[in-house]
Amino acid sequence: MSPRQLGLIAAAIALVADQVSKLWLLEIFDIRARQPVHVLPFFDLVITWNKGVSYSLFQAHTDLARWGLLAFTLVATLVLAVWMWRSVNSVLSVGLGLIVGGALGNAIDRAAYGAVADFAYLFLDTERWGRLSWYIFNVADMAIVAGVALLMYDSFFGKGKEDTQAAEK
Repeated sequence: MSPRQLGLIAAAIALVADQVSKLWLLEIFDIRARQPVHVLPFFDLVITWNKGVSYSLFQAHTDLARWGLLAFTLVATLVLAVWMWRSVNSVLSVGLGLIVGGALGNAIDRAAYGAVADFAYLFLDTERWGRLSWYIFNVADMAIVAGVALLMYDSFFGKGKEDTQAAEK
């Protein structure tokens, strides 16, 4: 399988998994009425609406800001998709595919709902410090983080191996 195909498959899996999880939680499970749902001693399902980007930065409180953020997301996603399409490196292509799929999943939310649906809440309850919380995230965010991790792995450990082998053929 070519790196291009692997990247497209990774993007499709990330996008579908993200949208299916959100649609199920919002429309079938009705997380809005049931929250919080305690899944594990350190994990709850809740619903929050993020009008910004990572860690709720750059909050878009107006329609103009929301559409501007959506446009920026789509342009950045297009640039990453072109990079993925041209890549001859499988790890790089999969990483970029995960980022593209995750970004598209969050872009769909922003267009449909005006904000990104986040629902996974990780925390640790301690006696000394109380509750230590991580931010609330979704499947698209997990795909983006995994994609960035693959890009970092490739830049430190894999850069040039497949590119060199492809060039020698």
